[in-house]
Amino acid sequence: MIPVTTLKDRNVALFGLGGSGLATAQALVAGGAKVVAWDDNPDSVARAETAGIATRDLRRIDWTAISAFVLSPGVPLTHPRPHWSVDLARAAGVEIIGDVELFVRERRAHAPDCPFIAITGTNGKSTTTALIAHILRSSGRDTQLGGNIGTAVLTLDPPKNGRFFVVECSSYQIDLAPTINPTAGLLLNLTPDHLDRHGTMQHYADVKERLVAGSETAVIAVDDTYTTLIADRVERSGTKVIRVSRRQPLADGLYAEGAHIRIAHGGTSRAIADLSEIQTLRGSHNAQNAAAAIAACLTVGVSEDEIRAGLASFPGLKHRMQPVGRKGDVVFVNDSKATNAEAAAPALSSYDRIYWIAGGLPKEGGISSLSGFFPKIAKAYLIGEAAAAFAATLGEQVAYEISGTLERAVLHAAADAERDGAGPVAVLLSPACASFDQYKNFEVRGDAFVGHVAALPGVTMLIEANG
Repeated sequence: MIPVTTLKDRNVALFGLGGSGLATAQALVAGGAKVVAWDDNPDSVARAETAGIATRDLRRIDWTAISAFVLSPGVPLTHPRPHWSVDLARAAGVEIIGDVELFVRERRAHAPDCPFIAITGTNGKSTTTALIAHILRSSGRDTQLGGNIGTAVLTLDPPKNGRFFVVECSSYQIDLAPTINPTAGLLLNLTPDHLDRHGTMQHYADVKERLVAGSETAVIAVDDTYTTLIADRVERSGTKVIRVSRRQPLADGLYAEGAHIRIAHGGTSRAIADLSEIQTLRGSHNAQNAAAAIAACLTVGVSEDEIRAGLASFPGLKHRMQPVGRKGDVVFVNDSKATNAEAAAPALSSYDRIYWIAGGLPKEGGISSLSGFFPKIAKAYLIGEAAAAFAATLGEQVAYEISGTLERAVLHAAADAERDGAGPVAVLLSPACASFDQYKNFEVRGDAFVGHVAALPGVTMLIEANG
C-alpha cells in the first residue's frame, strides 16, 4: 500500500467505495488523513465500515471543513451530468481529485526521481502497459504495475529511488489527476469512446492530452488526426516528443516496417527489433504497441538488448487475442477485451478464416467500420443486445445466426469450424461491444468463454480454465 501522507491530519471526503475506492480510502487513513466516505450502494458502504472506514452521507457533512474531495473514476465528473457529490464539492470550492493524483503527489513528495511511465489511448493501452512492465521486470528492475489495468495504484509499493512505476490511465483517471507528470507519458490512439462520459470527441481528446502535456517525455503514436495534432501542440510547448507509427516511416521516432521496428533520427533509420517470431505481438496494432513500449523503455534507461530480450519473452495479455484452446485445425481465441469495433479490428486482421462471436452492449458506430474484414468471416454468431443491429449490418455479406448466449455461440461455432475442412480456422470471441448486458465486465465474459471452450470434447487447452 502507498500511505497518502500528503493529506495527513486533513479532512478528506471520498465518494465511490468499489475496489479502487475502498483501497484509496484505506491508503488515506494509513497516511493519517481524516476520511469520511460514502457510496450510493449500501453494500459498498457496509464493506467500508467493516474495513474500518468512517462513512457518512456526504449530503450531511460540513463541506467548509473539507480539504480535498476524492472521487472514484467510475463516478461522472462532467457528463452526462456531474454526480451530486461533485456539485457539493464545487459549490464549496473543494478540489476534486482521484487515486492517480494522490499517487502523483506521493511520488513528488518522497521519490520525485523514481521512473514513472503512464499509458493512455482508446485501444492498446493494456497490452502496452503489460509489455513495458514485462520488459522492465525481465531486465531485473524493481517494477510496480497498476492503474486501469486492474490493480489499484495505491495498493502498489510506495515510491522510492530505483523503483519503476508503470501505470495505465483511463480518461476518467486523467480527468481527476490535474498534476500528473510522468517521466514518460504515452498516448497510443484516439477513436470515439466513452462519449457518454465526456460529451464530445474533442473533450475526450483534450482529457487524454493532459497526460502527455505533463510528461517529461511524451511518446505519441501519430496514426490518427487527433494524436498528430496533439503531438505538434505538445512539442511546441517545449516538451520532448517521440513519435511512433505503425503506418508510415518517420524521419524521427520509431515506426513499423512489416514486423520490424525501426528507430529513426534525422532521416536515417535502423532496425531495433524484429517481432516476426513473437506470437504474442502479431499484427500491425502490436507493432505500434511495441514501438511505443520500446520508446518508453529507452527513455527510462533500458538497453536495447534488454528490450529485445523482454519482447521475445512477453507472454501476452489475458483476454486480448489470447489463444486458449485447440482442436485439430481449429484455434479458440479469447479477445473479450475488444469492447468496440476499433478494438476488434486487430484480431479480425490477424486470422484468415474466422468463426466470429460478436455482440453485447453496443458502442457508438456499431460494426460497419469492420466491413473490410467481412470476407474473412466464415460465419458470425451474434449475442446480447447488439445481435439484431449487427445482423442488419452483416446483411447478405456474411452468414450469421443470432445465438443469443455465449455458451450457445461457442457450441455452434466450434461445430461449424470443425466441419470447415479449409485448413486453419479460428473461433474468435472479439465482441466489439461492452459486456454489461450479460456480464459484470469483459474479464468475466472472457473467463466464461474459456470455460465453454474447456467443456468442448477433444479440445486441448492452452491455458487453465478460470485461471
